[in-house]
Amino acid sequence: MQDNENVFATIPEAIEELKAGKMIIVVDDEDRENEGDLIMAAANVTPEAVNFMTKYGRGMICVPTTSERIEELGLPDMVDRNTALLGTAFTVSVDAVHGTTTGISAADRAITIKTFVDPDAKPEDLARPGHVHPLRAVDGGVLVRAGHTEAVVDLVRLAGLGQAGLLCEILSEDGTMARLPELRELADKWDLKVVTIADLIKYRRTKERLVMKFASCRIPTEYGDFIAHGYQSTVESSPYIALVMGDVSDGEPTLVRIHSGCFTGDVLGSLRCDCGEQLHAAMRMIGEEGKGVVLYIYHQEGRGIGLVNKLKAYVLQDHGVDTVEANHMLGFPGDMRDYGLGAQVLVDLGLKKIRILTNNPGKLAGLQGYDLEIVERVPLVCKPNKDNARYLNTKREKMGHVLDEHLFDSCLHQGGEGDGTAAPAQ
Repeated sequence: MQDNENVFATIPEAIEELKAGKMIIVVDDEDRENEGDLIMAAANVTPEAVNFMTKYGRGMICVPTTSERIEELGLPDMVDRNTALLGTAFTVSVDAVHGTTTGISAADRAITIKTFVDPDAKPEDLARPGHVHPLRAVDGGVLVRAGHTEAVVDLVRLAGLGQAGLLCEILSEDGTMARLPELRELADKWDLKVVTIADLIKYRRTKERLVMKFASCRIPTEYGDFIAHGYQSTVESSPYIALVMGDVSDGEPTLVRIHSGCFTGDVLGSLRCDCGEQLHAAMRMIGEEGKGVVLYIYHQEGRGIGLVNKLKAYVLQDHGVDTVEANHMLGFPGDMRDYGLGAQVLVDLGLKKIRILTNNPGKLAGLQGYDLEIVERVPLVCKPNKDNARYLNTKREKMGHVLDEHLFDSCLHQGGEGDGTAAPAQ
C-alpha cells in the first residue's frame, strides 16, 4: 500500500486534470469530516460524468459556486437560518426549465448544470425546487473556510474554468463514509488524482494573501508590554488584533491564544462565561514566559452569532435551555467560527510551531493546513462558579471541550441564578 506522500497529487497536477475535463478526488483532514469528494468543473459536465458520480460516489451531487453567481441567478438560501453542523450553505435546488423531463436522470441533471453555468442564463431559466443542489462558497475560499465547497470553487477558478464546480461525496457500498484506503482503491481503479484541502491551502498561501498589517503599537499591561499588530482582511470588514510579546519568529514553539471576542465577559466581567478569565489567564501565562501571542477576534462574539443574538441566547438560557440549544432555537449552528484568516495572521507574524492555549479541540482542526505545526494543546484552567458551571458542563458534554468535570461538579449541585448557563461559549 502506498504511503500518504505518494498517494496525493500536487495542486498543479490536479488543475491540469480539471482542464482536461477529468474528475479528481478531494479529501479533508480527519478532525473535520474526514471524507473524500469526487469533483470536476461544472463547465465540463456530461451525462456520463453525472452517472459516474451517482454510481461510484453515491452521495449527493452538488454545484458549489460563488456568491456572485448565486446572486446573478436569484437563488435564495435553502433556509433563513443555517444550523448545519459545518455551516454548509445550500440554496434552493433547481432544474433547467428547457430540455429536461423529470429532472432526475443523468442527462437532465447535466442539462441543468450546463444551464447553471451558462453566462447567458437568467433566473427564469431555472425552476425551483429541482434535482440539482447549488452550494454557496464563502468569499476567500479555503483560506477562510477549509471545506469541500470552497475547495471545488478554488480549484475550478485556478484552472480557469469559471466559477462553478461539481461534487459528490464518496460513500462505501455499505453506505458509510469512504475513508482514505477505500478512496485510494477508487482512485487507482479509475486513474483519478487525489489532493488534499490542506495542500490547496498551502498552494494558495504561496500565491495569495488575504490579510494586511495596518498598524503596530506598544500596549503596556499588568502582565507586561505587548505589541499590538492590527490586521485587515480583503474579504471581511472586521480587523484582527494580535498582541505579541517577545520574538515569536524564532521557529521555537510559542504559546498562542486565539480568543473570540466576548463583550460581556471580557469588558463587563460577566460571570456567566469564562471568557474574561481565559483572556487574562492567557496574557498572564504569556507574560510569565516572556513570549507568545493573543490573537483577538472580536467579531466572533457568541461563537459567531454576534452580540445581539448572544443576548437573545441569554434570555433563552434563563428559561432553562443550554448554550447549544439556545443557538439552535435562534436558527444558528452550535459554532459558526472559522480560523483561516486568523491562521494567516499567525503565519505573517512568523510563527511556525505553536502551543495553543485552549480547551476546545475544534480550534486545532480549524488550523489544519495553514502551515502551522501544533506541538501541544495547553489547557486554560479557570475555576468555575455557580453562574457558569452548567455552561461549562455543556461545553464539555456537547461541544467536546476538554474540561475536568471535578472542577465544577460542586457548583452544579449548588445551582445558581437562572439555569446557570452563559452566553454561547467562546
